[in-house]
Amino acid sequence: MLRLLRRSFLDIWPRAAFEREFLHRRVLLRDVFICNSPATVQEAFLEHAATYERKSPQMRHALKPLLGDGLFISDGPLWKERRRVVAPVTHVSRLAELCPPITEAAAERAEAWAARDPAQPIDMLAEMGHLTAEIICRTIFGRQLGGQAAASVVSAFAEYQRAVGQTDLISLLGLPDWMPRWQPPRARRASRRIAAVLDGLIDSVLSAPSGEASLIRSMAEGVNPTTGQRMDREAFRNEAAVLFMAGHETTANTLAWAWYLLSQCPHAAARVGREAAALGRPATFADLPRLPFTRAVVEETLRLYPPVPLLAREAVTEGELAGRRVPKGSLVIVVPWLLHRHAKFWQEPDAFRPERFLPGGEAATKPRYVWIPFAIGPRVCTGAAFGLTEAVLCLATLAARFAPKLAPGAEVYPVCRLTLRPGDSLPMLLERRPHG
Repeated sequence: MLRLLRRSFLDIWPRAAFEREFLHRRVLLRDVFICNSPATVQEAFLEHAATYERKSPQMRHALKPLLGDGLFISDGPLWKERRRVVAPVTHVSRLAELCPPITEAAAERAEAWAARDPAQPIDMLAEMGHLTAEIICRTIFGRQLGGQAAASVVSAFAEYQRAVGQTDLISLLGLPDWMPRWQPPRARRASRRIAAVLDGLIDSVLSAPSGEASLIRSMAEGVNPTTGQRMDREAFRNEAAVLFMAGHETTANTLAWAWYLLSQCPHAAARVGREAAALGRPATFADLPRLPFTRAVVEETLRLYPPVPLLAREAVTEGELAGRRVPKGSLVIVVPWLLHRHAKFWQEPDAFRPERFLPGGEAATKPRYVWIPFAIGPRVCTGAAFGLTEAVLCLATLAARFAPKLAPGAEVYPVCRLTLRPGDSLPMLLERRPHG
């Protein structure tokens, strides 16, 4: 199992795991409990959230070189203080003002695609990475991220994912958290490349005497309502890294998977194309009500290929789940990859059926916690509404003109390390729609 984990977190699950509602395993010296039903997910992540708040040792140590003590991996009082400052930055109430850069960047990508030779395949995973990096930069930093810098961030994070350790044997052996974890030199180099780009952007935004409005400036000016203090420079940089990496990587993967799924389902691809083309222009925030099927495609993609398909926590005190004693230090895991494909909760769970997310469709009748691509409870993703909106607008703007097809001979295999990717690349051909 540990050998399989080094390749991908998804390769260890037997068929029975997609049918059970609660599982317990002993891995070396650590108890592992898997909540795999809406009831057990609610029990762990909502009713007993304080007990299972802390991220797993593996996740904390894997992301610390990138995010420091950022919101994604911090816990306790520090997490609560930071969230009060950071959460308003991407709140749903700000969506309308955050969307114009999405439309602009997606329209520019469509023009770039139109200038390409359609006989030459593109790497759709990298394309979506560059697009979402551009969008995040424009919304967070208020200026365009140069092509060279964008390429550096996208390639560095891909390299980091390939290099970073996927198993934490020190933790599984019951050894203390303070013991240092070794990371390969190439992972450290990749994290330094990303940090250099972010630090340069932060400096350029904050040093401008009257720069344009941006999320970074809003966060820099935000204060902790409890202490009345602003974040110090290191904390600010770490939270900027969280916003950038979470906003760029997860949406890029979602879009890449959506293109793959649509390439395998011609009738769904045609329906998205018709819906998007009917707008007559690049999709905007105001167009969202006119894109119900495109949104359903994104939501079904998030069900089949959740960007973070494994949510692992560490029990900070002794607890109980599903009537079982949970010792302190145990790992409590919710696996959207299993839950979203659970044979008991979904009809044809492995099938791509966007219609299930249309009004009145199958998803509307499901228990609340059977679809959790953005996590749930106190640690639910603060940028969930932004990410979903971004994916819908980008997909619609590009699908109005293109119907990408999987390149001949391409093999797609889901690999989860920090996030869920279709391997290292996704070669596709940019087939144009009529009049696209």
